[in-house]
Amino acid sequence: MTDQLEKKIELEISSFEKDLEAVKDLQELEKLKTRYIGKKSFLIKTLKNIGTLPDDIKPIAGKKSNSARNRIESGILQKEKYFKGIQYENKLKEEHIDLSLPGRMVRQGRKNIISQITEEIEEIFIGMGFEIAEGPEVETDYYNFEALNTPADHPARSLHDTFFISENTLLRTHTSPVQIRYMESHIPPLMIISSGKAYRKDYDVSHTPMFTQIEGLVIDKGINFGNLKWTLEILAHEVFGKERKVRFRPHYFPFTEPSVEVDVSCHICSGKGCRVCSGSGWLEILGSGMVDPNLYKYAGYDPEEVSGFAFGMGIERVCMLKYGIEDLRLFFENDLRFIEQF
Repeated sequence: MTDQLEKKIELEISSFEKDLEAVKDLQELEKLKTRYIGKKSFLIKTLKNIGTLPDDIKPIAGKKSNSARNRIESGILQKEKYFKGIQYENKLKEEHIDLSLPGRMVRQGRKNIISQITEEIEEIFIGMGFEIAEGPEVETDYYNFEALNTPADHPARSLHDTFFISENTLLRTHTSPVQIRYMESHIPPLMIISSGKAYRKDYDVSHTPMFTQIEGLVIDKGINFGNLKWTLEILAHEVFGKERKVRFRPHYFPFTEPSVEVDVSCHICSGKGCRVCSGSGWLEILGSGMVDPNLYKYAGYDPEEVSGFAFGMGIERVCMLKYGIEDLRLFFENDLRFIEQF
């Protein structure tokens, strides 16, 4: 029985070597592999059935079968390397590189105009002694509305304007909550600015659901409207140019009293009136005012001891006014042709 098994194994190896010489590609090699060492092959079946053989034959059968399988696996591996080497050489010939051709230019990225203007404004305020404060974009109703003197029936709380996550959690509609959070953990005097993303349900050429704001807050003893006016005039002249005129118009904001909007003279018509400024000669750049005394109670400040002012602006609007950009959506498309202009 041992002699018969040995002869069968030798015939299997001989047959394999003959078939291996005739193989022409990797596809045929894979079929050969399945035939000789696949699950249904003679050698694999023999190895699986060794346990059923007599005890005196088991060692010989196991040794001969394993040796044969190793020879077949080795032959297949060498042949596989040979065919893969040919494939690689053919691929190199097809992908021939002409080293005399000029290299492709890699287009360099640029910083987005929103980031540029944000950094420019931050540098202006840092130069005046302001600190930069940060806060979360996912806010509570308390910090976004209540602590900013916005009553429960105020239109800004409407589901039509605000992205509510739950009853008391929302995406902040402005960066003002940063100011309340900062006031809670600091005592006057304080001078801070905060910049970041805010979210509202708007989308057209002048509004997007996500936009960038930068706001400022100053609180100390003896702060008055003159300090506000001087600070914002410096900002307007640094950003838009010293030749631009600045004016303050009465307005209403829930968290400041008195409140004003700040305009600069139109850069197109120099204040004479044109299509860009709707014939008024002025362009609105930001909102501001003296901090409403009601806000101090949320931070534990005494309104008899301290006073302050706050202001806020949309960075996209500042960019549009400064560079004459008509469509707000251009800021978010990351088109290098647009970004490279700045």
